[in-house]
Amino acid sequence: MLPCVIRVRKKGTRPVADESGGLSIRPMDQFEVKALFGGDIAWYTPTNVTLWMALTVLAATALMVLGARRRAIIPSRGQSAAEMAYGFIYKMVEDVAGHDAVRFFPHVFTLFMFVLFANLLGLIPFAFTTTSHIAVTAVLALTVFLSVTALGFILNGTKFLGLFWVSSAPLALRPILALIELISYFARPISHSIRLAGAMMAGHAVAKVFAGFASALGAIFFVPVLAVTALYALELLVAVIQAYVFTILTCVYLRDALHPSH
Repeated sequence: MLPCVIRVRKKGTRPVADESGGLSIRPMDQFEVKALFGGDIAWYTPTNVTLWMALTVLAATALMVLGARRRAIIPSRGQSAAEMAYGFIYKMVEDVAGHDAVRFFPHVFTLFMFVLFANLLGLIPFAFTTTSHIAVTAVLALTVFLSVTALGFILNGTKFLGLFWVSSAPLALRPILALIELISYFARPISHSIRLAGAMMAGHAVAKVFAGFASALGAIFFVPVLAVTALYALELLVAVIQAYVFTILTCVYLRDALHPSH
């Protein structure tokens, strides 16, 4: 059996034999941003990221608009899925952030649907997972961070700073805790974005490596195939869980903006 060497290169997505006769698997090629119509990439160039983000919006819109358009007493599968997603996020917002946060439900629900469908569409063979790129998840996280921060000051004024002042702690510890709370607050968009991008990238890269091994093992190729199948099921679960985690953290940050005092 030939030795297997994992190498990351810029072009191509299929495992190929390298110069030494081993196997070259390039798991990171699937995350490469490419122009749809060739040429150099500029800020206005349509890319595979643009395409799959547009498909994500269309898929989420199709579920919510087309799936629930009939509003039947006995719902179809599409209507059931739309109603379950709506009710699930509505209850999450109400339970985590409070009843007064329900007015911001459209923003939270839009984030959930976008992240969920971006994760799920990324599981389609030869698709592109937009949420595996920190550039996408960072924008989503910054949107949450800036909006809840602005909302906190608009609704509470300087009382919003009470979020950083732990009044229940001993007076001598309050300045130290305030500094820790301040650092933790500004680290929110970093952890919010890296958690989602890292989880999606890691799972897809591992699945690609196992899939590449299948072509190198000959008669026992079914071993990595079974591993990829199990990993694919795990990735499906991770796709849903990561959308849930991203959304519930948004609700937690929204709660802090509405009720900042400790």
